This record gives sequence, C-alpha cells and structure tokens, in this order.
Amino acid sequence: MLAGLWPFRSRRRTATPADLQVRTPLVQLEGAAKQAVEVGRTRLVIAGMLFTLIFVVLVGRLVELTALNGGGEPTLARGPDLYAKIEQMPLVDRAAIVDRNGVLLAANLHTASLYADPRKILNAREAAAKLAQVLPELNRPEVQQKLASDRSFVWIKRALTPKQQYAVNALGIPGLFFQDEQRRVYPQGPLAAHVLGFTDIDNKGIAGVEEFFDERLRDPARTSTPLKLSLDVRVQHVVRSELLRAIATFNAIGAAGIVLDAHTGEVVSLVSLPDFDPTQPGEASKDSRFNRVTLGVYEMGSTFKTFTLAMALDAGVDTMTSGYDATNPIHIARFTISDDHPKRRWLSLPEIYIYSSNIGAAKMALDVGPAGQQDFMQQLGMLRTPSLELPEIGAPLVPHPWSTIETLTIPFG
Repeated sequence: MLAGLWPFRSRRRTATPADLQVRTPLVQLEGAAKQAVEVGRTRLVIAGMLFTLIFVVLVGRLVELTALNGGGEPTLARGPDLYAKIEQMPLVDRAAIVDRNGVLLAANLHTASLYADPRKILNAREAAAKLAQVLPELNRPEVQQKLASDRSFVWIKRALTPKQQYAVNALGIPGLFFQDEQRRVYPQGPLAAHVLGFTDIDNKGIAGVEEFFDERLRDPARTSTPLKLSLDVRVQHVVRSELLRAIATFNAIGAAGIVLDAHTGEVVSLVSLPDFDPTQPGEASKDSRFNRVTLGVYEMGSTFKTFTLAMALDAGVDTMTSGYDATNPIHIARFTISDDHPKRRWLSLPEIYIYSSNIGAAKMALDVGPAGQQDFMQQLGMLRTPSLELPEIGAPLVPHPWSTIETLTIPFG
C-alpha cells in the first residue's frame, strides 16, 4: 500500500525556498500598484477641487457682467499700465454758456479719442487698412506710417462719435486704445459764432467769449454754473435772417448788425456775415471767421453828421435856429468839400441835417475847432478801443496830426 501511494504524495511537494523566491515579486507588485492608485486618486481629487474653484470664479464673473453690470457688447479697450499717466489725466471740464434767457449756446460733450502703441501693433499695414474702412476721413498712408513707427504713443483721431468708437473697438486690433475726453458743442450752430468763438482740440478757448472768459469757464469751482451772456437768441435770429435776406437781395459780400439796449448798453444781438460753424472752425475761411462788427474799421459816412450836430449844440456854438451858407463848395489845400445834392443857399441846422449838407457840417465843426471836436469824440469813446468782452476788437483810426483839414473832413463822415 505504501508503495502504491508514493506517486500521489510525490505530487504534493512542500514549497522550497526557490518557490518562495519566485512568489515574492508578485507580492511586491501588488503593493506598488496600490500606492499608484492612491496617488492617482489624490491627484484627481486635487484637480477636481481646482476645476470646481475655477468654475465657481467663472460663474461669479459671468453673473457680475450680466446680472450686475448689464449684458451687451464687450467693454471698450483701455490703455495698459504703460499709459496710466494718460488715463489719469483729468477731463478738462468747461462751464456751459447760455443767453440772457437761459437758452443753451455752448456746452461740453463727453467723447473719446483713439491712440495707439505702435510697438503692440502686429501688422501696421493691415491695421491702417481696417481703420480707414471705419474712419474714411483718415489718411491711410499717414496712419500706417504712425503705426509702423517705434514710438510708444501716437494719436490716431480725436473726438470720436459713439458709433465710430464702437466700430473701431469691434475691429479688435491689439495696440489701439481710447482716452476719455470732452468736446465743445454749439447747439445753435453758426447763430452766434462770432460772439461765442470756439475752442481748440484740448478744450481751451481761442476766440470770442470762449477765449475772453477762458479762465472763468475752466475754473473747477464754477464749471457747474453757466456763463450768462446779454445776447437774446430770439433777437439774434431776427437780425441774422434780415441780414441774410439783404445779402441775397443786393448780392453783397457780407453784412453786419448789432442791437444794443439803450438803457444799459448791453449787446442784445451781434451778427457778422458770412459766419461759420464753431464746431468746425478749421473748415471756415478767414473771411468767414472775421468779425465785421468788432474788428472791422469803417468810415461812418453821413451818419456822422448826427454827432457833428450834437457836438455844435453841446459846445454852445450853435442853436436850432442857427445856420450856415452852403451856396459854394469849400476849397482847402488840395481838397474840395461840396454837397451831393446842393441847395446853393443858406441852410439852418435842421436843414443841414435833413439835406445832409457836407458844407454846412464842415462849417459847423470849424466853429467848434479841432480841440473841441477831439474832446467831444473822446468823451463819446470814439477814439479808443470799444470795451466789449471779446478779444477780437479793432482800434479806431485817429488822424495825427489833428489839423484844420481833419476838422473839416471828419464831421460829414
């Protein structure tokens, strides 16, 4: 029996040290796999937490942009930290200007200006072409040259309209930025252009009331209070309309008119034609910008006889019953003074004024004398620059020396 069982027992050999050496690596492999699984699990947990945090941040930002700040198009590009100095420039605020009834004549409008950092422009040629499409008034070669320069800052266009600003921003060109600014606008157009004047691109007054009261209009403590003028827009409309009709009727090259308050001396209306649009002064000709009322120096003609008559009466050399012989012209040096419609007789003071007699006016002034004539005109302010609150003021042409000849020729204009 024992001999028969031997083969079966021989198959169930006891494990030898060699067998143990073969199985030991299997135990070590299981331990490394377990450790790798643990490390992977830890990394997955950390990654999941990071993704969750990022998702929460994005959701929060999305809620802020849509629910809190309002949806719509992306915000307009602003300059980088390199342009912090530009971005921090205070807006040059400027007080409004109104007429005597509070009608708005000039005010500031918030706008934006376009500038670029050429170093950040990827393709100057392509960028210039795109800008020229949305801003056709730009000079494409000039813009391309600016964008291709090695400078860090160049202006592209000042005072963009909201539509222009949106169109430029929609191009998505890196290196283009906007600067908040203010632009001066004139709601009444050219109606009071020569009175108001205009400002430059930096909102500084360079003509008219804008220049004369520049410091007051730019004073931070007073920008909220409009500057009220003595002008009346209603009267201004009437005067301008009548002058335009006169120009058309007589085919005139220009016209001027002024209306004063007889009690206060205030200027209620002042119109000079041709005029211009103060929002686009660069497009106006020199003739249009010329203020014929304040800068023009003209001979008064026979209207000056009014002052001559008043001078003779004020000096006491004549009365309303006085008169002069206007039969023959006056010859003095190389000048001859005669009447356009001579009566060839003695004329009383009223007749000298009614018939506009040059001879009578000259003899009247001769009785007053050069000194008296000059003193009278000085008292009326006719020999000095008018005291209007405008920088464009012309000085009168005063004769020097003031002799007898001037005394005879001045009184009839």
